[in-house]
Amino acid sequence: MVNMDTELHIRRVVHPTDRIVTGRLVRLMEGYAREVRVGQPVLVAVLTAAGLAGLLLRVARALLSSGGGGARRSFKDLKKGPEFLVTPVRVRDSRDRLVEVELHGHLPQSALHPGDHVQLTLRPQRDADLPPRIERIVNLTTGQLLTPRTATLWSHLGPPLLLQATLGVLLVLGIAACSVLT
Repeated sequence: MVNMDTELHIRRVVHPTDRIVTGRLVRLMEGYAREVRVGQPVLVAVLTAAGLAGLLLRVARALLSSGGGGARRSFKDLKKGPEFLVTPVRVRDSRDRLVEVELHGHLPQSALHPGDHVQLTLRPQRDADLPPRIERIVNLTTGQLLTPRTATLWSHLGPPLLLQATLGVLLVLGIAACSVLT
């Protein structure tokens, strides 16, 4: 009788613990969307400061002309947060282990191919059950340095809202400075 346990050589996928992993790219798996969390205190602070500046701008617009305002996103839309692409990546490392890491964001399609020799710089994620995410890729086969980019809280809020919030903070600081001086 043949023992089935000794006959099977199934290689388990492991999560690497090293900061830098060098090996051969085995597979880019099917990607999926993950949402960036937006902290409610940060969002409330930005919206409050932007609201102060917006109020001042509306008063000035009403006095000067009858121009219409731009489209506004609701608190619910802003709180939802942006989504980014997560692509599980499998690499055969230098110790011949099959390791899984996550690629957050987008790269050009021609940047990585199965069989490419790569060096990955990794960062652990907050959730210890998730594989580490890739910070930087050096494709040793092509000589390319690749840095995936994802959406952030600040890119989600957008430059107009952040500029308006900055103006609101400056307005509050100006009023506070005037009240202290008088």
